[in-house]
Amino acid sequence: MKIRLLASAFAAVATTASAHDVKSPVDPAKPAPFDITAASASTDGRLVTFAMELAGEAGSIKPEATGRLHGAKVAAYVWPTALDPATAGFAEKSGILALAITAHPDFDDTPLFDENGNGDPSDDGESWHSHWVVLGKDAGCGAGLKVLDVSPGVDILPATAPMLPVALDSPGMSPQFSGTTARITVPVKGGEQAAFDAVTAELQVNGEGKTPLLCVTGVHDVASGDLSMPGRITKEK
Repeated sequence: MKIRLLASAFAAVATTASAHDVKSPVDPAKPAPFDITAASASTDGRLVTFAMELAGEAGSIKPEATGRLHGAKVAAYVWPTALDPATAGFAEKSGILALAITAHPDFDDTPLFDENGNGDPSDDGESWHSHWVVLGKDAGCGAGLKVLDVSPGVDILPATAPMLPVALDSPGMSPQFSGTTARITVPVKGGEQAAFDAVTAELQVNGEGKTPLLCVTGVHDVASGDLSMPGRITKEK
């Protein structure tokens, strides 16, 4: 079962590159906007662009609003990487550093940015936006993974973190959706040849506000099939 494969493969990062990009077969049983067909990542030495090709229109499905934070659902396009979490300003070797494009209509976790452009930076969680997150294993989550629980002011967090009790940063890099492609560019130092994978998933805030606070509850697709991270960030020519 792919959900459990994701959890069991969490600590396994490929040590040799079988391919720079990651290819994935189309599966008609999956929602097409979350059915990954390919994933890639490239760098100019300063910026890394992560891309994901889908079988359907990227970003066309978002969670329905529930009207409350507790139990709120999150849709996500995620690139797990072998980069150390310290690369993005988290504690060193604290888990798997992943870049995510997310949407969640019931809460806003990007207080520094106004994604929908209406002049209010606190009401746009429904708009697709970016996060660096640190993932860790947790048997209490449906997919066996969570965004790490942290204590703001105690644990190391990036300067642009929204100071929520999870290892999450809101760097304000705008995702781009074009047809079947999801793409995002972020500053990364020393990213060339780092391993990566691609995942489409659902997350959910704990219904009682307890830990684990933000669980990966379901997985639509894993590009490699087993989170083995066969992709490599390549240098742009």
